[in-house]
Amino acid sequence: MNAKLKPLAYILAAAFAVSAASIAAYSQAADEKKPEATAKAALTVTITKPSNASLPIKLAANGNVAAWQEASVSSESNGLRLTEVRVNVGDVVKAGEVLAVFSADTVNADLAQAQAALHEAEANAADAAANAARARTLQNSGALSVQQISQYNTAEQTANARIASAKAALASQQLRLKYTKVVAPDSGVISARSATVGAVSGAGTELFRMIRQGRLEWRAEVVAADLRHLKPGISAVVKAANGSETTGKVRMIAPTVDPQTRSALVYVDLPQSASTKDAPFKAGMFASGQFQLGASDAMTVPQQAIVVRDGFSFVFRLNGDKHVSQLKVQPGRRLGDRIEVLGGLDANTQIVVRGAGFLNDGDLVNVVAK
Repeated sequence: MNAKLKPLAYILAAAFAVSAASIAAYSQAADEKKPEATAKAALTVTITKPSNASLPIKLAANGNVAAWQEASVSSESNGLRLTEVRVNVGDVVKAGEVLAVFSADTVNADLAQAQAALHEAEANAADAAANAARARTLQNSGALSVQQISQYNTAEQTANARIASAKAALASQQLRLKYTKVVAPDSGVISARSATVGAVSGAGTELFRMIRQGRLEWRAEVVAADLRHLKPGISAVVKAANGSETTGKVRMIAPTVDPQTRSALVYVDLPQSASTKDAPFKAGMFASGQFQLGASDAMTVPQQAIVVRDGFSFVFRLNGDKHVSQLKVQPGRRLGDRIEVLGGLDANTQIVVRGAGFLNDGDLVNVVAK
């Protein structure tokens, strides 16, 4: 190569190297700035602020449904045969209604005998009274001794005593005749029946069991620490096993606490159903419920804004740079589609509602109106 051209070649090579380096540096700088310039929102969301609401205060409990009171209907006749049973399990009866009938043949025979004995005693008493009256008229004449007159008077008194005894025996037989008919001691619903036609039962044998007045109660088990919140008259919403709900009132609180479970029974009167067959509550079934203790002010957020992850509840706060921050909160009571927040959130904080379940901490979002 010509000696004059060598310096020029060196100059061009150096210039080309500088240009390449500049281009590479510019490209690297452009690549570093490109993500920021072309960053896109992870999701389009809506936001809101917590609001205040009045939420009911409730105390949850579980327990069994039982009869308010049960009555045992037993036989008061001894050695009589049962001839008729007029009611069955589930029947509604009124006080004094005949439930079963025993054979009265033997009792009627004994009753007739007692009546005859009474008539005999009355006849003997009339004769004794007449003799005593005649003896008293002759008392001053000396025709009868004092001893004889005393005997006539004693015979009169004895005859009167036999009348009283005969009347008592007659009343006893009449009572036995009355007992041949088993009647309901109160209005209610027959819950059990052991009476069988043809059976000969002794006195005191149980024939029926009945729920007095058809009244049921919910016996809720409440821990001792919560008893101070309850008192008679408080309402309770009780839920049956089939999903039916009814509202009852606390009748009384047990005066003792079970030392094993540290809980006490709270007795809640349940309203009576028009038809016992279709009643949602049956004695012996399990039921859950909530006592209504009033209401209090609370800070609430939409249920959609709460995200549950790893067993904890979170909301996403919207920052000024349109990025979101994950905040751990403590949820409380529920009312419809809103949830109370007990802690971890300020009342003026903007939080994500729609789309919160798809966000992660630090995501960039696009906010739209509701």
